[in-house]
Order: sequence, then C-alpha cells, then structure tokens
Amino acid sequence: MKIKNYLSKASCLCAAILFAGPVFAGVKPPKAKFIKEGVWRGVFTVSETQVPFNFQLKGKDAEHAVFTLLNGSRRDNFHVKLIGKDSVYIKMNTYDAALVAKIEEDGKISGEYRSLVPGFRGNSLPFTAEYGKKYRFVEPDKNVAPVANLSGKWEIKNYSKDAVPASIAILKQNGNKITGVVMTVVGDTRELEGTVQGDEFALSGFTGPSPFIIKGKINADGTISGEEGFGIYKNLKFDATKNANVELPDPYKLTFLKDGYKKLDFSFPGIDGKPISLSDDKYKGKVVIVEIIGTWCPNCTDQTAFLSPWFNKNHSRGVEAIAIGFEQKDSLAYAKYTLGKLKEKYEINYDIAFGGLADKKLVAQKLPALNKFIAFPTTIIIDRKGNVREIYTGYTGTITGKYYEDYEKKFNKVLDELIAEPASTTAEVADNDKRQGN
Repeated sequence: MKIKNYLSKASCLCAAILFAGPVFAGVKPPKAKFIKEGVWRGVFTVSETQVPFNFQLKGKDAEHAVFTLLNGSRRDNFHVKLIGKDSVYIKMNTYDAALVAKIEEDGKISGEYRSLVPGFRGNSLPFTAEYGKKYRFVEPDKNVAPVANLSGKWEIKNYSKDAVPASIAILKQNGNKITGVVMTVVGDTRELEGTVQGDEFALSGFTGPSPFIIKGKINADGTISGEEGFGIYKNLKFDATKNANVELPDPYKLTFLKDGYKKLDFSFPGIDGKPISLSDDKYKGKVVIVEIIGTWCPNCTDQTAFLSPWFNKNHSRGVEAIAIGFEQKDSLAYAKYTLGKLKEKYEINYDIAFGGLADKKLVAQKLPALNKFIAFPTTIIIDRKGNVREIYTGYTGTITGKYYEDYEKKFNKVLDELIAEPASTTAEVADNDKRQGN
C-alpha cells in the first residue's frame, strides 16, 4: 500500500514537471557572486594590530577581472579565480601565497592571506574588505591637523635582541597624507602609504608578499618613536631622528671576494634539469651577470623586473646572465614550479638555476669565494676573463628615487665598460684558469 501511494505521488510529480517544463526552461540558475567593480578597503588582523590596504577590481567576472593592489603611486596586478558560487582565489603572482575570500551576503569580503609553501601552510592572516572606501587609515571628514610635517630623510634606530640592519626612511607628507619607503642594506619596503593625525602617524604596504606597517608618535623634540610590523613575521620597536645627511653602508663594499679569489665557481641544476656552471662554453669570453635571488623575496622580483628587459635589450652585445634561486623548500621539483612562474611572469631569457634552501649561511657555503652573504638579492658582475668586477648587495627600487637612479646609472656604466673590453683568447683563458688552480 505504501509503495502504491509512493508511485502515485511520483507520477503526479513527473506530470507536474512535464507541464511546467516550458516555465522552468526559462529560469536561469542563480548567478555566481563576484567582487563588485571599484575601489575597496581591506584590513588584515595581525595579532591585535589592524593593517589596512586598498585594492581595485576591474572586470565583471573572473575571466576578465584584474585585481590591483594600491600603494601610493605603485600598482600591482593579479588574476582572480572564482571558487564555487561565492568565493575567490587570488594568487600573489610569483609569491607562493594567495588571498582566499568569501563574498558575503551584504557584499563585504572576508577571508585570509594564506601561505602556499609546503610546510608553511599554517601561516595565514585573516582579513575583511568593504566596497567603496578609498581611505587607508582615517575617513577624510575625521582628519585631525598634524602637529608636524615628516617629509625628509630619517635615521632609524631599531631595538632587537638579534642583529638588525641599519635603516633609513624617506617620507613625503602633504597635509594628512604621507607616503614613503624604509630602506636597509638588504633592500626596501616598497612604497608605503598612510596618514599623520595630530602627533600620531601610520603607514602600511601590501604588494603581494606579507603586509607591512609602521606606526608611532611624534615627540616634543621632533623625533619619532614607534613600531614596525612585518606581517606574520616579527615586530621591531624604533626611534628615529630627521637627518638629511644619513646614508646606509655602501652596497658595493659589503660583499666581496676573499683574499686569493678572483673568480666565482659553482655548479647548480637548472630548472630544465641541466647543470649550470660559469665554466660552460656559453659564458666564456662573455660579460656575465649573476643574480642571487628567491621568488619569495619582493626586492628580488623588483631586481628581476629591472634585469630581464635590460638583458633582452643588451644580450646581443656579448652579455649573459644567470639567476640562482634559493627557495623556501629544498626541492628541485618545487623550485621548477616557483622559478618557472618567475620566468613566465618576467619573460626571462637567461638561465635560471636552483641553489637550494633560502638560507644565508647555506648560500655562503655554496659560494665559498664570497666573504659573506648578506642579502637577497645580490648581483655579481663578471668580466670577459671570468673575473668578478662588481658585487652589489640588496636592491633599491624605483620608489627610492635618487638611490634607484644612481644604481641604474652605475649599473649601465660598469656594463658598458666591461662589454667594451676585448674578449680573451682561448689560450689566455686556459692560462688564467691554470694560475687560478681550476
């Protein structure tokens, strides 16, 4: 009896669906949610600290969307992938991390910045974002007049149990708005954006790698004090004094060859599986640029963005280049993925090798001719005879202004001079190698 009733109800249901078919055929399935076009304000929560950032979304669907992080005058673009009907996945380009977020019913976004490195996948930062909010820290109608203008160069003193590189800040303030960069001997923070409110200030930056924030107070004597936060990594307290004449140590004198060495010698696997060595025929008689990098390192990708187009333009003049990548996992298979993404992103046409795990002590061990290894990136320039002629520690990006301009000018001057030098004959190279004990 129960079976007959069930069959009867099923027959009625089928009939209802059959007659309603034309109606149902005109009904479209619910459209997947997507991020609304325009400017957004996001906020990371790092311990108890709020780190704001801004981004813009252009495109009405994932296929055409461009997600752009906004930091002062800097723009960094990323692709968006739709997950299901209400979530998005935004890979941070060559950095093995992503923003993973859900589009809520009220249109807001909530999610996390997530490390994708095997073994580090527990590292994440939660964030939320709201549409249409273009401000960074303080809404325009709530600004408080600043007590001072922080424009200029600042000498920073950090407080830490561990050794911390010397650093300076270059700031530019217009009313409440302030932009700038913090520089150290190992690189810079990229462009930061923020505000000055009364006797307090704050700047933040998020360009793909872990977010950065610097905040503090303007003291009565004109000095400033505060704290720097490096996302999921560490915080440093600091004092700073305005000093137009302060300079960092000369980046051309920090890393050099030990006594008795003129050459650099190594053999590392390339991402194509073939070994790469400076003794390979393709490098003999050429000027060679060796770039020690990591795809996890923002200054390294900035250096690559500078070197790759330069190489493509100058390769025919007798120049070669090698990028040696030290990655967050000691795995050639993993490095093929990360360094392969770097090659694709920046259209690299020079050789890329895998050096091993991203550890400064390990780099020094694998390149024993160096006195020490201080920074990713480090750029080594080798002449046509195979001798090291210049080593530059770190990198200064375009936001550093004169520092970047000076770097670019000297880089071109040194390369022009070395390219103009005559190439050694085969006999000279063999004789030189014999004297070096190679």
